[in-house]
Amino acid sequence: MRQLVQLQDEVEVAYTRIVSVTVDPPDVVSAFRAGLGARWTILSDAERVWLERLDLEEVTDPASRPYVPATFTLYPDLTIHLVYGGYWFWGRPTLEDLRQDMRSISTAVRKDFGYRGGRIESQ
Repeated sequence: MRQLVQLQDEVEVAYTRIVSVTVDPPDVVSAFRAGLGARWTILSDAERVWLERLDLEEVTDPASRPYVPATFTLYPDLTIHLVYGGYWFWGRPTLEDLRQDMRSISTAVRKDFGYRGGRIESQ
């Protein structure tokens, strides 16, 4: 999450959002968010309501029922663009991966994103 703090200025300028979900209770989430300096939403799923619905239960620890770490990049309509399985370090997206995903999504949904061809007039 510390890396996401580095990215949050870019995300805000680009009119995009970061949302994190954790199994920590709300008071812990609030303290953690403040300590990080994170300005994005961090949701608490301490009751693990979404765990099964997202099929992200870590099966090797049935007593604690943790989530398998995962990162989703989404289109504005919340359709999944890509999923990164971050259980292992190499499965986590880098900041550059996230930038490229946002570029790809922006290209797909914004008519005014990037050069689309046509004639350029010289002055």
